[in-house]
Amino acid sequence: MKRKHQFESIVAETLLIPLYYRAKESRRRHPILNDEAAERLAESLEYDYFRFDGAKLSEVGCVVRGWYFDRAVRRFIERHADAVVVNVGCGLDTRFQRIGNGKAVFYDMDLPEVIALRRELLPEQPGNPYIAASLLDAGWLDDLRLRHPDAHFIFVVEGVLMYFYQEQVETFLHRVAERFAGGELWFDVCGTMMSRHGMKPDSLRGHEAQIRSGLSDGRRVERWEPRLRLLEQANYMKFFRPRWGFFFGQILGRMTRLCYKFSSMLGYRIVRQTEAAHEAESNCRGAAAAPRER
Repeated sequence: MKRKHQFESIVAETLLIPLYYRAKESRRRHPILNDEAAERLAESLEYDYFRFDGAKLSEVGCVVRGWYFDRAVRRFIERHADAVVVNVGCGLDTRFQRIGNGKAVFYDMDLPEVIALRRELLPEQPGNPYIAASLLDAGWLDDLRLRHPDAHFIFVVEGVLMYFYQEQVETFLHRVAERFAGGELWFDVCGTMMSRHGMKPDSLRGHEAQIRSGLSDGRRVERWEPRLRLLEQANYMKFFRPRWGFFFGQILGRMTRLCYKFSSMLGYRIVRQTEAAHEAESNCRGAAAAPRER
């Protein structure tokens, strides 16, 4: 029997968008992402998913994003025998079910309302504990550090940060950077073209959820938080170009800087404070030693 759930939070309800798109993609003959767990979860909930069917860009974008972050997590686990994966704002994501192989601990974290639903539909398993908390709290980060004092952490924040104000995003980045040196942080953003002009992804048109922050230049984060070093800023449309259609995949998708103004995916290495300070000092010395133009 299908379960009907009444969401308390407008933003929490958006977790059904990527769930539906992953389930729909998984049923394709040659999917970008295989996700049988998403198929089962979407089927278990009574919801009018068809309202999302006209959002072609979000439909491809959600599965490309999941595929992209899966790759980042796999690479990290291969490099670190003591890896801990933290899925922030997890919703009903199924990364553990897709790529968990017993070599890393996967934490799924979200608001208490979401974690309660998740426990009903997708119970915790060994190696995949849940955390009921807010991204804005620091206590759960301290607890993770205490549980795994010597581990290397990778944080994935997927489809979440655009719903927070820039000051809140910066605070979250500071808290992660000061506690988890040696790790990585991956997240997606809406670009400034969307945040400044009240634009939304096509899947959110008609939805009450608002885009509250935007970022087009990944290097800007390094100025917010010097302990974060940009590894990669990726344009969604460079991957699986035929799936985007000719215009978006072959024409607009090759205008990388323009695409960043609408959305992108970012990865950062977290360095120690001493390393960040040393680098800043070296840069200052280099600038001082550079010959001046006459």
